[in-house]
Amino acid sequence: MTAKRQVYLLDPQQIPPETIAVTFAKTSRSPQSFREIAAGLTDEKSAEFHEKWVVGYGHASVAEHAVLHVAVENISRLAVEVLESNRLASYTEKSTRYQKWDADAFQIPPELDGSPLRDKFIQTCRMLFETYRQSLPAVQAVVAETNPRNADENDAAWERRLRSKYVDVCRYLLPAASLANVGMTINARALEHAIRKMLSHPLAEVRETGLEIKQAALESVPTLIKYADQVPYWQTAEVELTAAAAKFAPQDKMGDWCQLISCAPDAENRVLAAALYRFNADSYTHILSHLESASQSEREELAALALAKREKYDIPLRELEYAAYTFDLVLDQGAYFELKRHRMMTQTPQPLSTRLGYALPRQMVAAGLETPFRQAMRAAQACYEEIAAFNPHAASYVVPNAFNRRVLLGCNWRSLDHFTALRSAPNAHFALRRVAQRMAAEVRAATPLLGSYLRPNPDETWQNLEREYFTEVA
Repeated sequence: MTAKRQVYLLDPQQIPPETIAVTFAKTSRSPQSFREIAAGLTDEKSAEFHEKWVVGYGHASVAEHAVLHVAVENISRLAVEVLESNRLASYTEKSTRYQKWDADAFQIPPELDGSPLRDKFIQTCRMLFETYRQSLPAVQAVVAETNPRNADENDAAWERRLRSKYVDVCRYLLPAASLANVGMTINARALEHAIRKMLSHPLAEVRETGLEIKQAALESVPTLIKYADQVPYWQTAEVELTAAAAKFAPQDKMGDWCQLISCAPDAENRVLAAALYRFNADSYTHILSHLESASQSEREELAALALAKREKYDIPLRELEYAAYTFDLVLDQGAYFELKRHRMMTQTPQPLSTRLGYALPRQMVAAGLETPFRQAMRAAQACYEEIAAFNPHAASYVVPNAFNRRVLLGCNWRSLDHFTALRSAPNAHFALRRVAQRMAAEVRAATPLLGSYLRPNPDETWQNLEREYFTEVA
């Protein structure tokens, strides 16, 4: 008699994460059901299994079945950036778009303990937070003029609608030292990697946070992450490559802020060939060769078959990933902090500094705040340079969101499609809408057939966004 199909959950409130991992691992060699396997396990037996197979024999994929939910509170946005650089996890963080920051909600880097620069850092951060506080009602008034209260809207509802719009502007003043909370869902294998990265980081706050995450996680996965430690290879590579990079003097001019620097000339044919390959028995080389001699109308028909019938929330076929693009971007830190959430891309940000200029939101000028805003930027820049001469890593803490940052970004068409649709939407931050629109325009120019199926907001262009929201961007 055919066995009855069953689908059920193993409850993490009743079964420890390490035991769940062993339960799933044992099914490869045990005829028992998952419930039967789990019933025969103890914490001790699970630990022995992991010591032998995960640690001893390197079967690390087993650890992916142990999932943890880690709450991290009151760490700087600079440390959040390191934590969220781990690709295989899910994060939700305190938003600078919807919440207002208290005046003392910033991290003082331990690197400055005992240094006279510590007082300078604190004074500069307090000045930035005070300028931020004073800007909120003035920018709110400007935003309210163009977003009047609806007839059926009370004051509280109106304020909620306005908040993201005026807080979006004022957040340009907040430094990277600003404190935030992050909720992270992650499996034990990815967590071990994340902890190693944090313990190997040059900033003390990041290393301390990594150790605290490890200590908290050991309560649930005592075996799977207990060997997570710093990685000398990463530390040495950073030091030596930093020294090597210093030999290359930067050019005087920043150059174009969005450059598509790499895209295979046959990217479109590669995608179409892969789509056909999936449903064919022929070799990829032969299919690709056929497409190289195909007419434009034939290629358009194939692209339509692959993409034309998808609905708004449909994910494109995986074969769209065979078209790859590399961008060199310069964008403000506030925009980068949202861009970094797209972790299926490959992102290489340069260190956060004040040396690429800053963005000045137009509504800040309209509120009569250009002078205090520029004064705040100059003060932050001066403080950064003083600290950078002592410790360039710690200097990044004082850099406000307004300052620009350079990022090398690699992505495929599929992830770019998701990014441009999501980040060009009307509710996205205007700085990242500008980036999304410009990237879509560059891809449309380089690969017009595939680019025509990207779905950025049709009601805006990057040029319009730049004129409407910025007095200057660098």
